Amino acid sequence: MSFTMLAVVVAVGLLGPALALRRGWHVPVVLGELTAGVLLGRTGIGYLTASDARFAFLADIGFGLVMFVAGTHVPVRDESLRRAIRPGLLRAVLTGALATALAFVLDAVFGTGHVALYAVLMASSSAALILPIIDSLGLGGRPVTELLPQVAIADATCIVALPLAIDPPHAGRAALGALAVIAAGVVVFFLLDKAERSGVRHRVHTVSEDRRFAVELRVSLVVLFALAGLATAVHVSIMLAGFVLGLAVAAVGEPRRLARQLFALTEGFLGPVFFVWLGASLDLRELGTKPEFIAVGAGLGVGAVISHLSGMLTRQPLSMGALASAQLGVPVAAATVGTSLHVLQPGESSALILGALITIAVSAVAGGIAVRHGLVAGKATKGPLNRRPSGPGPTG
Repeated sequence: MSFTMLAVVVAVGLLGPALALRRGWHVPVVLGELTAGVLLGRTGIGYLTASDARFAFLADIGFGLVMFVAGTHVPVRDESLRRAIRPGLLRAVLTGALATALAFVLDAVFGTGHVALYAVLMASSSAALILPIIDSLGLGGRPVTELLPQVAIADATCIVALPLAIDPPHAGRAALGALAVIAAGVVVFFLLDKAERSGVRHRVHTVSEDRRFAVELRVSLVVLFALAGLATAVHVSIMLAGFVLGLAVAAVGEPRRLARQLFALTEGFLGPVFFVWLGASLDLRELGTKPEFIAVGAGLGVGAVISHLSGMLTRQPLSMGALASAQLGVPVAAATVGTSLHVLQPGESSALILGALITIAVSAVAGGIAVRHGLVAGKATKGPLNRRPSGPGPTG
């Protein structure tokens, strides 16, 4: 990895905004970044080498930041969501049960031996994808309010379960490691909450803003890297460290200034580096030599949609169930971690991403259907996410 190569990585990452430019398509920016990586990596011309240690390390930082930002997007403090927890939890459980049944079917057909992994993938939802779709379309009403805790519960649960599912022989070690990271996240939450209640956070924030010290961002990065170091030491994915910290910050309240700083750092630099690296690490040509993995990817995508449509049993609108099937973070993490642990067969990591892309396409269509069916918020509020807290946040 050289400065020239890094310039190329950031430049080709602009393919993401280019493909997402048309709002009506609801194409996530990461799709273009993944495509750029595929074209320049193992599948394409081979210019980018994902195994390069410096490139991989920058990608790991980006991965942690992406999951951190995803965690902050979960509207933990929204009072209306707390009243909708019961139906959301019920639907998440139904989805998990059906996803498990379908995982056994996929394993019986393809014999990959990854029942637990496939169940987690199909049961997952991506808050980082679904919440922006809801907000951009101005979706609202009771079905949307009940959807949000369902997505948050599925996202958090599957992120915690993934380390256990992807490497079953070391599930015990992974469980203890996950508990250690979660416990550290809880400690961080209480420290942030104490700093807010005591007024320390506000005083430091004022000085930092006046003197342009960016202390909040610096402290957030220190904590993120410390949690990532802990996760690495206990053999748990950096994904969990980033997401746990994001939830802790969201529970206390993320300042708008910090949100903008994190957005700039993640979306402008390290996030694209990670997704280009991920695309470069995939060898989609293996899908041609092993076409059964194309079927595996299609089965995972369709299975995820079917699993989430189980909400119809509790009178959830069809469009909301299909929208809830959107996934990205968990499949990306599974492909990344599975490749590094060598627990996936050649071509299987590409199949996981293919399944995720199918759910993204379905969710984009489902969002448009929801609008046509009148599931929109009133003129006073464009969507349930516009009430983003602006006060409390991490110490600094």
